Amino acid sequence: MFGYSRQAYYQQIRIQEQQALQEDLLVQEVLRIRQTQKRLGARKLLVVMSDFMAEHGIGIGRDAFFELLCEQGLLVRRRKRSRPQTTFSSHWLRKYSNLIIGLVPTAANQLWVSDITYIHLQEGFAYQSLITDAYSHKIVVFYLCQDLSAWGCIQALEMALEGNLVHKGLIHHSDRGLQYCSSGYVKLLQDHTGIAMFYWRLFLGSHCLVV
Repeated sequence: MFGYSRQAYYQQIRIQEQQALQEDLLVQEVLRIRQTQKRLGARKLLVVMSDFMAEHGIGIGRDAFFELLCEQGLLVRRRKRSRPQTTFSSHWLRKYSNLIIGLVPTAANQLWVSDITYIHLQEGFAYQSLITDAYSHKIVVFYLCQDLSAWGCIQALEMALEGNLVHKGLIHHSDRGLQYCSSGYVKLLQDHTGIAMFYWRLFLGSHCLVV
């Protein structure tokens, strides 16, 4: 009635039974390994169990193995970050060439480095935007913010520009963080192109700027 021979029908049943048996063996071996290595992921399990599968004549691909563990609730959940990510460089904003390759500052106010660090609070985190002089390691300015928006970085840069005498040739450098590539941060740098006949060249590829 279904277009299959009696032989093909029973052969398919035997294949399904064999597959179910193999899957049961795999699950039992995973549970045995997880008794001592509770966080061992699926990719490493495939490597650890290679001899076991060869011994029992089990052939299973990575995707099928992942699907089996998922059905049995045996996939290891990724742990949440214990610390926040302060740099996001995979963005569409413009990036510029690196201007400080091979540069070794010989005096203060030749190279400013901007960065963001986080501070543990009783509940959550606070984020500190820093501008540091690369030669003296002096913190030129810092600004504490409740989030990772560009506002904290912009405030720090404004304070640095207002409170320090900017010399010709000063380079401003940071990572590729979204905050430093934002329109507000870039505009603030561009707004200071006329200070004492200085000029700013912007670099965001680790975000630099020459004055």
